[in-house]
Amino acid sequence: MQTILGAGGAIGIPLAKELSSYTNKVRLVARNPKKINETDELFAGDITGKDFVNKAVAGSEVVYLTVGLAYNIKVWKHQWPVIMTNTIDACILHHAKLVFVDNVYAYSKNEVAHMTEDSRIAPETKKGKVRAQLIQMIEDAIKNRNLTAIIARSADFYGADAKTSLLQISVVDKFKKGQKAFWQSDASKIHSFTYTPDAAKAIAILGNTPEAYNQTWHLPTSSERWTGREFIKFIAGKMNVKPKYFILTKTLIGLTGIFSPVVKELYEMQYQNNQDYFFDSSKFEKQFSFTPTNYPKGIKEILHSENIAKDK
Repeated sequence: MQTILGAGGAIGIPLAKELSSYTNKVRLVARNPKKINETDELFAGDITGKDFVNKAVAGSEVVYLTVGLAYNIKVWKHQWPVIMTNTIDACILHHAKLVFVDNVYAYSKNEVAHMTEDSRIAPETKKGKVRAQLIQMIEDAIKNRNLTAIIARSADFYGADAKTSLLQISVVDKFKKGQKAFWQSDASKIHSFTYTPDAAKAIAILGNTPEAYNQTWHLPTSSERWTGREFIKFIAGKMNVKPKYFILTKTLIGLTGIFSPVVKELYEMQYQNNQDYFFDSSKFEKQFSFTPTNYPKGIKEILHSENIAKDK
């Protein structure tokens, strides 16, 4: 049995598909899980509940923690440590391996221009400190409690199932509505994006490779160094619209955040947008002979999935 805690999201859906290549026993755990494969077992409930997580993990060989919480620091501070404690305890109790899907928030802002698995963990933001706490919990459990685990780290997502991704919300959705796109802070800076089908395939590979455990891995991400402006121009061309956009500056985010809680949450993270943000996944690529999907192909696949691409 291989179990996905937080099934149904941008990673949970494609991961369930990929795991079918390794096992016909996949358990999908969420508040309202839905089958992806015919043989999937559905397990509905709240993973902030310790007893529920124990039952959800029982019988599992590998547990994938792919939860996506509301983008709210109060929610993160309250729920993430509880979820991680429940997951680690259950995995240890039931002798299950853990694969935690992480982001880059815990890295020092000085590492963002070129991130590798060896980049320094030294966050200054509130959200980054929560993520660093989770990483420390896993590392302590590996060292002191015999947990076997992987930290699988990703850049910002994009993909057909990633409806809340930066590219989707700020560019694709805006152009669909006949509006200007927007970019945060500086469209002249490089920004890496991880394609969700690649991430899911890589997570499944890692989870089913014994030698990969007790390490951190960057999930495969294109090495193309595209700027925000280049993403906007390419997407506009494929959608047959003019590449018009505006910059959502840090000052504007601060002002808008007074009235919008969602926008307010973006303010402290602008260090990821006002400098180059490059995610290096060469460790995984070399180890598993994996070539990440390039941006033109990935973006065209997203647009075709929504029937809004111009064939050219």
